[in-house]
Amino acid sequence: MNIYKFIAQISNRFSTIQLIVLYYFMVVIVASILLALPIFRDPGADISFIDLIFTAVSTVSVTGLATINLGETFNVAGIILLQCLFMLGSLGVMMISTSFMLIRRKKVSLKQRQLIMTDMNQPKLSGTVRLIRTTILIILGFEFVGGVILSTYFYIFSDWPLKEVLFHGFFTSFSAVANVGVDLTGQMLIPFHNDYFVQLIIMLLIVVGGIGFPVLLEVKDFLQYRRTKKVLPFRFSLFSKITVSSFFILLFGGALCIWLLEYNQFFKGMTFTESAFYSFFYSVTTRNAGLMTTSLGNFSEGTLLLFSILMFIGASPSSVGGGIRTTTLAIVVVYLISFIRGHDQVALFRRRIGRDDVQKSIAVFILSMTLCMISILVLSVSESHELITLIVEVTSAFGTTGLSLGITPTLTVLGKLIIIILMFVGRIGMLYMVMLLVPKHKEDKNYHYPTEKIIIG
Repeated sequence: MNIYKFIAQISNRFSTIQLIVLYYFMVVIVASILLALPIFRDPGADISFIDLIFTAVSTVSVTGLATINLGETFNVAGIILLQCLFMLGSLGVMMISTSFMLIRRKKVSLKQRQLIMTDMNQPKLSGTVRLIRTTILIILGFEFVGGVILSTYFYIFSDWPLKEVLFHGFFTSFSAVANVGVDLTGQMLIPFHNDYFVQLIIMLLIVVGGIGFPVLLEVKDFLQYRRTKKVLPFRFSLFSKITVSSFFILLFGGALCIWLLEYNQFFKGMTFTESAFYSFFYSVTTRNAGLMTTSLGNFSEGTLLLFSILMFIGASPSSVGGGIRTTTLAIVVVYLISFIRGHDQVALFRRRIGRDDVQKSIAVFILSMTLCMISILVLSVSESHELITLIVEVTSAFGTTGLSLGITPTLTVLGKLIIIILMFVGRIGMLYMVMLLVPKHKEDKNYHYPTEKIIIG
């Protein structure tokens, strides 16, 4: 039997969401097998089975949490393999596979377009291939430009050899855009804690990766519209308006809260510029990048709790980030405000938000909170660490951020399994994990049960 016909027959038995999750699961298996090969590891570097699975899930989910020292375990070929896996995880399985099809000039089938639409959280089928083509060019373009800028800067202002300059410049740019919190040197960005130019470039690259692919595409269309000066007015979609608004409200609001919480603690004695950059950098990086300019241990428990909240929220939908996503939080907040005011509909920017989207947002928020709380409860029993440390670890895994207080290598097998599940769910999305249980063909009910009032509150 033809392999393509066999795959098509298998695909027809599953829903698009089930296929997406299955594909990611298969990628994790393949990544585990590749990482287990001796050709990718340094001589004498051993890695246990659980650490192998942990590393595979961490790379595919673009989290960056590690139970081993990646720089000491993998050789140059292994580091390149990790970068490829991070790229695959950040852009998505369907985006990468479709790109190869476009390069080979193969026709993208309707089923594949449906998978792309599901994988990238798109509301409609049209324009999915264009979205992939343009998104990849934009992401690779920003990674290349960022790599050139950082490499040039490192070459001028450091005494590193050219090979090391290029490696650090392009790897840092890739890590920022792909929101990869991986650390190969053991120092993260701590040597650049007073280098505001490097921090500014990295923050901009992180925003590009976390703002959402559809938003980048609409910005590109807007710039093209301004250049061509068309008669018809250009209108940003409601998704882009909500995404950008919530993203920057969380960014500036998070930075302000960090500054206020640490004003008389970690920031005491610092100049305003230094404390402001720390505040803004951690407001950006906790949303999904996982890069650090100072150890998390320098911050107070209140700030660490705020970091956990930001990591739980995560980045925007259809981006390289995880968490519940910014639009989920925005819709839940607007729904609560509408309920308090007694409004019958949920609306933003003079547009009504569909009841289905409101229900999904509330379900994602509640289920995600439940998953994280249960994980923290189990880890508090299985691990011998402080509660705030476990909260940071759990939210970092669920938000696919990669920040940690250094307890990841010391986790028990049960603890590592829980973090693996959180990273996988955070990358796929809580909504899709729940919808795995929904059958491909739902049976429509032609009846309704009678309504009965109950006492609330």
